[in-house]
Amino acid sequence: MHAYYADHFVLPLPEGHRFPMAKYRMLRDRIAEHLPGAVLKEALPAPDEALARVHSPQYIDAVAHGTLAPAAQREIGFPWSPAMAERARRSVGATLAATRAAWREGVAGNLAGGTHHSYADKGSGFCVFNDVAVTARVMQAEWSRLHAARRLDLQVAVIDLDVHQGNGTAHILQNDASVFTLSVHAEKNFPFRKEASDLDVALPDACGDADYLVALENALETLEGRFTPGLVLYLAGADPHEGDRLGRLKLSEDGLLARDRRVFDWCWQRRVPCAFVMGGGYGKDLNDTVRVQTNTYRVALEYWQRWRRNC
Repeated sequence: MHAYYADHFVLPLPEGHRFPMAKYRMLRDRIAEHLPGAVLKEALPAPDEALARVHSPQYIDAVAHGTLAPAAQREIGFPWSPAMAERARRSVGATLAATRAAWREGVAGNLAGGTHHSYADKGSGFCVFNDVAVTARVMQAEWSRLHAARRLDLQVAVIDLDVHQGNGTAHILQNDASVFTLSVHAEKNFPFRKEASDLDVALPDACGDADYLVALENALETLEGRFTPGLVLYLAGADPHEGDRLGRLKLSEDGLLARDRRVFDWCWQRRVPCAFVMGGGYGKDLNDTVRVQTNTYRVALEYWQRWRRNC
């Protein structure tokens, strides 16, 4: 199973910055050690033409050249540097590569990604470019070129299980009947001004495994009743974990494992390719975050093996 990374582009963050940049290399090391079935590949940067399917040319240029206004830079939460711009491109490139691999093999992942707070013309909440929205648009364009005679759009479902609502993704993809955006998130968490997804499931503080899994099951039933995807983009955030600094929910490691298994099984039962990204994870102990993320890869590998055997 292919898994794409860009963790060697490390941002020069100031002392005490709360973003846990180290988790990406920790995850790659853990996967390399414990999951030999995952083929780790360096992600290439997304080109301008891919980014421009979602983002404005002015915003792309400002990120590339470090000319964002100070307020816009503060909203992103990272100081600008060449590494920041390159990492943002490669985070999108990793999701694009994973999705193309999933299209061939059923399942593939990005060790980062899930930058769902980014809008078309601005970043926010540690998100520069919106990798999922860009990938949905690029894959639809590639599908259209291959199936021009059929005149059918590729239907894409975004299953966003990061603890924070995917406001940027929802806003970018609003009123698009070819994409279904589903977000299951903590109601009182960032962003405090939510956007309307096609289906939003807002959960109370301290929601635990049982209630979360019921909410997820109901959400998947609603998705199935309203939409038939040909591709799933899954944001497998580790931040609903009970040990997360920014999460507000109380899922156990086993609960998150059950969540991942349910999403991958939902895709497998319908033979829908699934590309997954890591989204947020801000554990008080980063080892907890990385263990949750490694579990996601372990489940993904099981379902990739099913695709290999049966498709």
